[in-house]
Amino acid sequence: RDRSVSRGLGDVYKRQKVSTASEEGIGVSPSTPRQFDLARLLVEELLELGVADAEVTDTCYVYGHLPATPGHEGAPCLGFIAHMDTSPDFSGENVKPRLIENYDGGDLELGAGRMLSVKSFPHLPSLKGRTLITASGDTLLGADDKAGIAEIMTLVEELQKGDIPHGRIAVCFTPDEEVGCGTAHFDIPKLGADFAYTLDGGPEGEVVFENFNAGAAVVHIIGVNVHPGSAKDVMVNAAQVATEYNAALPSCETPRYTEGYEGFFHLTAIAGTAERAELRYILRDHDAAKMQLRREMMEHIAKTLNERYGAGTVSVSFREQYRNMAEKIRPDYIHLVDNAVKATEAAGVTPLRVPIRGGTDGAQLSWEGLPCPNLGTGGYAFHGPYEHITVEGMDKCVEIIRRIVEIYA
Repeated sequence: RDRSVSRGLGDVYKRQKVSTASEEGIGVSPSTPRQFDLARLLVEELLELGVADAEVTDTCYVYGHLPATPGHEGAPCLGFIAHMDTSPDFSGENVKPRLIENYDGGDLELGAGRMLSVKSFPHLPSLKGRTLITASGDTLLGADDKAGIAEIMTLVEELQKGDIPHGRIAVCFTPDEEVGCGTAHFDIPKLGADFAYTLDGGPEGEVVFENFNAGAAVVHIIGVNVHPGSAKDVMVNAAQVATEYNAALPSCETPRYTEGYEGFFHLTAIAGTAERAELRYILRDHDAAKMQLRREMMEHIAKTLNERYGAGTVSVSFREQYRNMAEKIRPDYIHLVDNAVKATEAAGVTPLRVPIRGGTDGAQLSWEGLPCPNLGTGGYAFHGPYEHITVEGMDKCVEIIRRIVEIYA
């Protein structure tokens, strides 16, 4: 990291490969003990960088602070947050990173029979001339979110050189973000930040403060199962009712057919027999009122089918997952967005102010009292074997957060 963030990342890979995939439905923090392996390494490195209070908690959260430079003690305390776990959707074991210097912007053979192609990823020509980092086709790279960690660590190193004025800086590396539990044991008072940024986005220049409102729904169906030979006006086939339920939802409001601010119903699982059936959905919408309408539509379909087949045939349960942080950022903390845009422009990067079609730890933290927009890390195609990032993009991300620090000083 003495030259750039990429050198530090490369050195870490040579010194230590740490698989940190989290796991769904475990109910403890961290969901996988191996996340402690990276947490302890990060504490060691923070201590080496002069972060005297660096520590890892018993639930695998890494905290550390840099005191303000003399004369800037009154500046706001800025927090920077990234997550240590990688997605369980694809293998993160024994990652073999490839660094392609002076990338030509075209199709690239990754290995394992996989091709990083311009057809699938039309942004690739814009990366021509850069040093591209990929995995070897049979694992994900882990840039989501180890790139965010590397960028924050590089920021700490640069600030410790002493020639950049700054207020108090707080850093936190979290476990289990990929399985929706990244803030389960987050200690906002311990972080001690007035406000913060997560580094967990896509291309450099992303400034995200609008995300989905998110919920999950489970539809339970109880049938009446009798011999089909004498089923006239008696049988209620639960599996068939399940198909009727799903067909009653608007077919064009699914992930395949929506973009931007358009919300959706997403059927994630279906199982059943004539006796019992179950449908699982996730619901997404940026607009809270429209999100409520989605719930009401699902309840109305259940009511209609119960009128047709009998009371208690269909029931729906809902669970809130996260909410749109924009409601907490506007208007009092919109300066976090404006200053991030200003820092991005000063770094020579075009800001990308787009609504995220997902959620972040920052969304939950914003609702818990810590305003926390999300910034890009320079990466693409996360959660699978096509994940890639560039040295230059990561360096720009470090420059952007350094300029944010200078603005708030």
